[in-house]
Amino acid sequence: MRMPPDDARLQRLLGGPELADLRRRLRRHYERHPAGQHPPILQLGGLAPHEQARLAALMGRPVRPVKTIRIDLTDIDTALQHAGVCSSLRDALAQIDGPLIDRRAAKTEQIQAWATLATGQVNTDSHGTPSDPRLLAWLQTPVAIPLLKRLGRANIPSAAKLLSQADAVMQHLPAPGMPRAQLAARTLGDAHALDDGQAVAQVVLAIWTQTDGSTLSAPDVKNERNRAIWARAGVLVNELARPALCVNLPVQDSATATWRPGIPTYLSLRQLLRHPPDWAVAGLTVYICENPNLLAIAADCLADHCAPLVCTDGMPSAAQRTLLDQLSAAGAKLAYHGDFDWPGLQIANHVQHRWHALPWRMSAADYMNALRHAPQRPPDLGEPVVHARWDLALTPTMQAHGLIVAEEAVADELIQDLRQPKASG
Repeated sequence: MRMPPDDARLQRLLGGPELADLRRRLRRHYERHPAGQHPPILQLGGLAPHEQARLAALMGRPVRPVKTIRIDLTDIDTALQHAGVCSSLRDALAQIDGPLIDRRAAKTEQIQAWATLATGQVNTDSHGTPSDPRLLAWLQTPVAIPLLKRLGRANIPSAAKLLSQADAVMQHLPAPGMPRAQLAARTLGDAHALDDGQAVAQVVLAIWTQTDGSTLSAPDVKNERNRAIWARAGVLVNELARPALCVNLPVQDSATATWRPGIPTYLSLRQLLRHPPDWAVAGLTVYICENPNLLAIAADCLADHCAPLVCTDGMPSAAQRTLLDQLSAAGAKLAYHGDFDWPGLQIANHVQHRWHALPWRMSAADYMNALRHAPQRPPDLGEPVVHARWDLALTPTMQAHGLIVAEEAVADELIQDLRQPKASG
């Protein structure tokens, strides 16, 4: 039988900050079970003396210092009723600290809510249901819901808002040549909403990475990696930073080229995305080197007799990636050479995996040949070791000798490969 609580007496019995920890432990017991289905006996250990005293008083027992106290909740309910304080201990806890939560039911409800969200259904009044098919496909991947939980702090409305915002952005992608700030202002009303670190930006980047099926290499700097993903969606971020260096890349109409044969040229991400050249490279071998010095040496030695050559300048950034994407799509056969050191092998692994480039004088035999002409010096290869995917003998051979061979040290051999009667374009 439920009775109106006597608030003043209830507060004296169980209220106050000094009994807050005890109330929390009692609440957890009730919240683990549906109403009316909780076990009637509860054992509590580690209680403070004043907590033991209060429980003993409620049960009408003498106070004894013990490590664990056995509580008959039915006896406490009866005592509270007879005293005219309230109907039960459960009601008392709800009266003092607010309604108790059925945690099992709440957990089931949360699981169902996330499962519903994974289908693209946003059950809130303030956010529309996403419609972009790429977003809906991404939601079916195993990474989607964990990312939304983390970015939305495990809150369904927050995650739903992120999905709605990401959907608005995805409706405008790809956006060839559009600055990221303009895209953010146009779709979300805030020019900084898609800046690095923003939650909705992370969702959009995850969706686009899933959409184009490409992978990025571990050594990439995070913001540079993000810039490259945006570039693949046609979006400009710091579009003038780290332009791609090249020489003698042929185009269908040489009158449209902004560079001269034999002269090293920088192509910005802005230029590549806003005015992509019509590359005339189908069936041609386009060579790729790691270091700008090698490209400069080739241009000095061969001028317009140099084969088409692109420099990654280390791990390719957004502009280099965009250029290699365009050349590969235009039918070029790519061939890569870099330094014989661990970062050089890491870059080679990435370039060969991403653009199916062939190794260019990058075998164990090439390394041994380079050592024959290298000056004697102490070993300088350190850790961590990188394994060359294209030649299983290369890494063990480099470990055995311990020496770095810079790309410039084998320039003479590379120049011979690059020599051709006349560069196109």
